[in-house]
Amino acid sequence: MAHIVGDRAVVLGGSIAGCLAARVLAPAYREVTVIDRDQLTERDDPRRAVPQGHHIHALLARGQRILEELFPGLTDELVGIGVPVGDFGTSLSWYFNGEMIRKTETGLICVAAGRPLLEARIRQRVKDLGNVTFRDRCDVMHLATTTDRRRVTGVHLRDPDGQAEVLDADLLVDATGRGSRTHRWLVELGYPQVAEEKVKMDLTYTTCHYRPPLPFDPIGEQIAIIPVATPQMPRGAIFARLPDRYSISLTGLLGDRPPTDRDGLLAYVRSLPVPEIYRALRDAEPMSEPKSFHFPASVRRRYERMDSFPEGLLMLGDAVCTFNPVYGQGMTAAALQAQILGRHLQQGAPAADGYFRDVARAIDAPWDMSAGPDLGFAGVQGRRTLKVRIGNSYVPRLQAAAVHDPALSGAFLRAAGLVDPLSALMRPNIVRRVLRRRPAVGE
Repeated sequence: MAHIVGDRAVVLGGSIAGCLAARVLAPAYREVTVIDRDQLTERDDPRRAVPQGHHIHALLARGQRILEELFPGLTDELVGIGVPVGDFGTSLSWYFNGEMIRKTETGLICVAAGRPLLEARIRQRVKDLGNVTFRDRCDVMHLATTTDRRRVTGVHLRDPDGQAEVLDADLLVDATGRGSRTHRWLVELGYPQVAEEKVKMDLTYTTCHYRPPLPFDPIGEQIAIIPVATPQMPRGAIFARLPDRYSISLTGLLGDRPPTDRDGLLAYVRSLPVPEIYRALRDAEPMSEPKSFHFPASVRRRYERMDSFPEGLLMLGDAVCTFNPVYGQGMTAAALQAQILGRHLQQGAPAADGYFRDVARAIDAPWDMSAGPDLGFAGVQGRRTLKVRIGNSYVPRLQAAAVHDPALSGAFLRAAGLVDPLSALMRPNIVRRVLRRRPAVGE
């Protein structure tokens, strides 16, 4: 029997992070209410409040494993409706500086569902729990607190008819994403400003969807071709096969903005180091107009370092840390945090200090895997620690050696998929292979 720790938990935000929070809260609270400002429908179209939903999203291997634990059979459900699923090491072609790393079986599952479809399926699973209620088209106005402001007791909101309401909560979880206002509300309540780390890369990515079949299809039965942006070749892309379409997401850093007109977009595609992508798209039929999304900076809020924090309040997902979306870490980082929240709930009502300490440790790896490479670009603004400088010297050498060595490909993809720690890339057997000029195939 589940251990009940309270009557009601309220989650702000009904996207994937909010749904994951609701999933782990449901066994611990008699009632869970999810609030979202957008209209939540059963359709799997991109939502107005999630402008990045138009673009390709990646679910890393660790994220897939956690989702399968929280929602058993989800992967098979997606396969059943035509979602491409494959191995991260064989179904995706990874290019660094124009060279593809050697393909190898990793046992890591890649699920190419697309953000809107995955979100819709997860939300339906959460609705099926029975004690979770979704309230959409509600605007969150402010936190409700005790008179001494030491405890958050709920939230002030405005319903779809414009009526003000206070919704009481034993626990409030902010999963409103990168637009979270909680850090500002805390200052207004007299708490210190949370410390932030920023990596400013001035990213723009532009996505266009195409009708299948393609006149020329270099993907075939695989899932994606991914030329990764590097300081030597700063334009990157993900070209992927999704359930009902092919999609290209182009990335540009430091003000390089992939165009949204057809000719400009194709010219940008042609500048990529993988010519097969241009050949595939030059005569392909677009399903819609290309859309762009601007992402100025990765932001990590250090709630674990705050000297004082109100009881009854937690944050999860992009409200804690917003990653450069090119690395596809957002959904997996939210899943890791939901897993941590679930563990804390097993001990009773979660305390903010312990929760945020554990979240910080879980975020270290994805932050290092994205912020570090971004800081390899000379124009990107951020703190370049010794660890960052060492990583930006070593990892490109590993990737270059992985062109010939499948063992290095596998090691890199396990770390990038957050299955193995980043330190695994520094194990003696890996370092030895990196330092060889041309490792023998299959060694």
